[in-house]
Amino acid sequence: MPQQQPDRSSPVKGAAQRRPDASMSLLTNIMEHSLDEGYAEAAARRGEVGSSRLPKQLGGKLGLAAGLVLAAVVVTLGAAQAQVSAPTEAKERQHLIDQVKTETDSADKLQSGVNSLRDTVAAEQRAALQNHGGDSAAQVALLAGATPVVGPGVKLVVDDAKEASQGDTGGGPRESSGFSDTGRVRDRDMQRVVNGLWASGAEAITVNGQRLTSLSAIRAAGDAILVDNKPLVPPYTVLAIGDGERLSTTFQDSADGQYLHVLQQNYGIRASITVEKKLHLAAAPSLIVRYAVPVPGNQQQANSATPGKTGKGSK
Repeated sequence: MPQQQPDRSSPVKGAAQRRPDASMSLLTNIMEHSLDEGYAEAAARRGEVGSSRLPKQLGGKLGLAAGLVLAAVVVTLGAAQAQVSAPTEAKERQHLIDQVKTETDSADKLQSGVNSLRDTVAAEQRAALQNHGGDSAAQVALLAGATPVVGPGVKLVVDDAKEASQGDTGGGPRESSGFSDTGRVRDRDMQRVVNGLWASGAEAITVNGQRLTSLSAIRAAGDAILVDNKPLVPPYTVLAIGDGERLSTTFQDSADGQYLHVLQQNYGIRASITVEKKLHLAAAPSLIVRYAVPVPGNQQQANSATPGKTGKGSK
């Protein structure tokens, strides 16, 4: 019996399956890869860059250049505008400077005139005091502060405490329980100092160069001490003409001198007194000369009331 031959066309069990189109490999490659690999790479690069055909670095440089050009245009326009407005501003500035200078010169001339008139008035007042004072004209002029004075005396310097705080200089008395001291010299302190020097024998007194007269007033305005309405600042230098040694001793032993000592001990007020051989005190800047005139009616009544005179009271 003849041996039967195996069928070669039937697949062998365990062998790899073959594609039906294996014989058409060229057409299959064309269908699956229709775009050339070079074109595919170019398309991929274009997607990364963007729709623009320019590289990223070149686009950034163009943007920077455009910004610089715009800034240059703005600066140029600003400089041109400044050059146009500069002459006008310079003219206005110079006009203001000239106006200030003119007004300052005018004020200086007026002040010079005021000083001249003040000197003339002071001279007339001194002459009036000398003419009507008789033998005591010099003493009257001295007490009135109408003439400058040179002679021995004392120098008293009064100052605030080292750590003095700002406060009202005219507050209540230091002895009151509700008063919080500020360590500052007050107007009442200076009043007592000056009155103590007068009582101790001073013939003429100045406070920070301000000559005191019989009509002078020491007051407070806020934190400032006023002497004849002129503000003074510490330290307060008091010059007093008189017998230096005697004046110093008498003042320190007086009640006002002890008051100043208490201010030093309890409130930190600083004070020092020295005897000076020669002091120069200027005259008061302005004086108000007052004089009395008898009234005729009062004179007749005085005569009628005197015994021995004719009138209702006579016999």
